Amino acid sequence: MKRERLTQIVLVIVGLLDLSLIYFLFMDLWHSSWLLEQKNECEPMFLSFFIPAGVFLLLAVRRPSEHRSMIALAAWWNIAHGTVMAIQTLEARIHGVHRELTDVIVFIVIGGVLLALLPAKRGAVTSGVA
Repeated sequence: MKRERLTQIVLVIVGLLDLSLIYFLFMDLWHSSWLLEQKNECEPMFLSFFIPAGVFLLLAVRRPSEHRSMIALAAWWNIAHGTVMAIQTLEARIHGVHRELTDVIVFIVIGGVLLALLPAKRGAVTSGVA
């Protein structure tokens, strides 16, 4: 029961974090900063992927075991995103551009925690050894 509660807490935190990106998406779109300042249309698109994931993770809080696929998707999504960012960071450093690894670590840790807390498959029997 403690594991399920911990899973629910993590889902709320990650879901709210993902959902909070709506502010940055709104600001990027409202001020056209993606076009005028950054000259990079990827950021709004990137943000738009995480916002619905946040909504669905929040919906999964009630019964995490029924939303195992969504949790796994969010976990691997974060790990894949962190991996791509790690490669970009290394490439940037090769070209003399300094980029922090903090966001890379955050995404990979979020994915790892979600995978570690992934509920068992429904109907799976867990053997309890006393």
